[in-house]
Amino acid sequence: MKPLEIEVFPCRTDNFGVLVHDPESGLTASIDAPEEKPIVEAATRRGWKITHIFTTHHHTDHVEANLALKERYGLEIIGPINEAVAIPGLDRSVADGDEFLFGDHPVRVIETPGHTAGHICFHFPEDKILFAADTLFALGCGRLFERPAADMWHSLQKLAVLPDETAIYFGHEYTLSNARFALTIDPGNEALKRRAAEIEEIRAAGGFTIPTMMGLEKETNPFLRANDPAIRRNLVMESRTNEEVFAEIRKRKDEF
Repeated sequence: MKPLEIEVFPCRTDNFGVLVHDPESGLTASIDAPEEKPIVEAATRRGWKITHIFTTHHHTDHVEANLALKERYGLEIIGPINEAVAIPGLDRSVADGDEFLFGDHPVRVIETPGHTAGHICFHFPEDKILFAADTLFALGCGRLFERPAADMWHSLQKLAVLPDETAIYFGHEYTLSNARFALTIDPGNEALKRRAAEIEEIRAAGGFTIPTMMGLEKETNPFLRANDPAIRRNLVMESRTNEEVFAEIRKRKDEF
């Protein structure tokens, strides 16, 4: 089985567009559809015809181009069952634990409520790839719009059990701000300090910080580490629950 080919490009103000291509079957999926023009340009540049949209959640900056791309390509849109009524052009609803094939590549659906009530991630277990959209960012997580902090914490724990070598593609280029914030929560983390310095250099040069790796996130992302003793000491929350510590971290990021 040939490896998947992935094309990443900017959309809108700070969204990432991502195309996933299976060279054996010729299938190409757009992970969400934030903006028609750059998605079409990327597909044309690579000589790919988009056959699917994998929709993670209903926010406009992730579904705006659904109908335009569907009209252009006649593609199939797959998205979360718990947000089905809000996904333009949805053809197939999927729920937590559902599996399907993209060519010969298995895809597993992981439901991650928090940012929205029915947000899902698409996991390619054999390819060790996760499309996390607005649930898990490099050094961050999504804002809590439709579910409480406890739900997001448990969603992130579902992702954290994936292998360390899992490559994570996320929805927005927020990494520089996330790194600066993370240092206020976990200032003694040497791995985080090194990573923050690298991110400063990457962004200064105009580079992208996508993808990240699960092992790196577990080592440096404060939103995955609410149970870490050093973080709990820094927040003076040693006796609080993981959910409470996570909620405090999220609150501080909202105000950062």
